[in-house]
Parts: sequence; structure tokens; C-alpha cells
Amino acid sequence: MSSVTLSNVRRIYDGKPVVNEVSLTAPEAQVLALLGASGSGKSTLLRLIAGLESVDGGEIRLGDEIASTPKRTLPAEARRVGMVFQDYSLFPHLSAAANVAFGLEHLPRAEREAQALSWLDRIGLHARAHAFPHELSGGEQQRVALARALAPKPRAVLLDEPFSGLDPVLREELRQVTMDALAETRTTALFVTHDAEEALLVADRLAILKNGRLLQEAAPRDAYDKPASIDAAAALGPINTAEGRVENGAVATPFGAISARHLIEGAQARVAVRAEAVRLAPGRQARVIDVRPHGAHDLVRIEADGVVWRALAPARTVLGERVDVGLQPAGAFAFSAAG
Repeated sequence: MSSVTLSNVRRIYDGKPVVNEVSLTAPEAQVLALLGASGSGKSTLLRLIAGLESVDGGEIRLGDEIASTPKRTLPAEARRVGMVFQDYSLFPHLSAAANVAFGLEHLPRAEREAQALSWLDRIGLHARAHAFPHELSGGEQQRVALARALAPKPRAVLLDEPFSGLDPVLREELRQVTMDALAETRTTALFVTHDAEEALLVADRLAILKNGRLLQEAAPRDAYDKPASIDAAAALGPINTAEGRVENGAVATPFGAISARHLIEGAQARVAVRAEAVRLAPGRQARVIDVRPHGAHDLVRIEADGVVWRALAPARTVLGERVDVGLQPAGAFAFSAAG
């Protein structure tokens, strides 16, 4: 396996940068999750790394080897990079075993077939070795696609929203199978998703993208607890926002003050507060607008001075029409309004 390093990478479509000066690293034998909404540049980055497109600026390295610059693009087939797509992209005329064996042409036939069967056994599909893609369920097809990508022992594997078409139970099961396989084979992986919960679950490193730019790259816990911007904070879960001036090292909101000692006194600031950092108790400070079940919690909308925020409270604990509000400092962030 190899690390994957991007340095100031740019990709332009019709005069508009869709990947704009992105620098990040997928460490060797770890999973880097690329998180962002549609149009953030996630899938374009995978195509650039795979060699399916050329960069317009910057450099991509696979380990110590330069794979892409504006003047040179290493062919996709020479990169030894596996890919797993959302639509599986299995060869319809080949059986499951033959799909897995496809990237093992350099091996003698007997060894190629043995390795393919070994991989199918590893992912729990040995009994389906001779089935064709149209005879397999979506989850089974995705397992075969994963085995096909990993069987040739690639430098890295690229996973582009691999589970987004599956139901929640199957998605969780297949995600665990995938993470176990990547860990067992110590494969470097870049995992594209628009789902914040999934990104936090799979990532050793997390890169948050928006409109082609990298907002933040960090360990998942650091990205959640120390967001680089309001946009980075919002990418990882519901937040409440407000604006105000820094006075005595804090920014006032209708629900409580937020520390801003790292900002210039008197400067205009924007604040973000995670929903779970809004603590509710019986009282009079805010009006309860509505309460909706949200798993083990209730999602509660509250209002004060015309401002509406959201809170996550333990299920069935908000019983009154009015509440007092406390803000947990670990989930409250202040940023300069000037960016």
C-alpha cells in the first residue's frame, strides 16, 4: 500500500474550478473520508487520483511516485489503484468469481481462481461464486466489487459513495465488512460520502470539502470538537448560528453567552452551537415550539427574542411549554465574521 498525497490540486471545467487548490494526505494503511455535499469536488478528486482525469494544477503522489502534474499523467492502469463505485460496475457477462479474478491476470489460472474463491469466502459469498451480477442482490454485488478492488493488492482503494443505494440495516452491515477488510489488508483508502455520521464512523482522517475547496483536514474527533469554520462545523451535524459583537471576551445570544476570547474585542463575530450542546431544564427563558422523536433523543425547537434554535434532549424529558437554556462550552464556537 502507499500514502496518497495531493498538493495544491486544481481541476477546471468550463473555466470554473471544481477542485480548487486542494492539499491533503491519505496516510498509508488508513482511511481518509472525503465529506461534502453534491458538487463539493469529492468524486472529481477520486477520478484525478485514479488517473481518469488530468489535473490542471498541482501534484498527486502515490507513495513517492508522482502520478499527476499538469504536464504528466501516469496512466490509470499503471497506478495500481482500486475503485468501488456506488453502482458496483461489475462485468455483467462474468460470474462473481471471474469478476474478482479479473485483476489477477498476471497469475497462473489455478492460483487466480484460488485467490478469487478465497476473497469470496472472506466476504461471505463463497456459495455465490458462479452467480452472475444480475443474480446477486445489491449488497452481494457491492461485496463482489469490494473483493475485486482489493484482490490485486492495490496501492490504494477509492470508494465513491459505495453504500448510498442500500437500506440502513444492510448499509451498516456492509460498511463493517468493508472496514474489516481494509483493516485486515492494511489498505490505504479514500472513502467519499455526503453522510456526516458515516464519515465519522469510517475515518482515521477526515477531509471536509465545499465548492471545490478543502475546509478542514483533521482526525474525526478534532474536526468535530475544533471546527475550522462555521461551514466545517455544519458539515458534521446540526448547528445553531447567530451573529454579534465580541464584548468582554464573549458573544451574547438570546440563549446565553459564548466565549470568544480568541477574537478581537469589539469585532463582529459569528457563532455556532451544536444541537446537543443546548441543554434544557424547566424554567422560563425560552418557549418550546415543538418536540420531535429523534431516536434516543428528542429534537426540540425553542424560541427566545424571535430567534429559533434546535436542541437535542434525552427522549421524553421536555414536558413543559417553557424552558431554561444552558450552553455546553465544548459544543459552542465563535468565528470572526470577516472569515
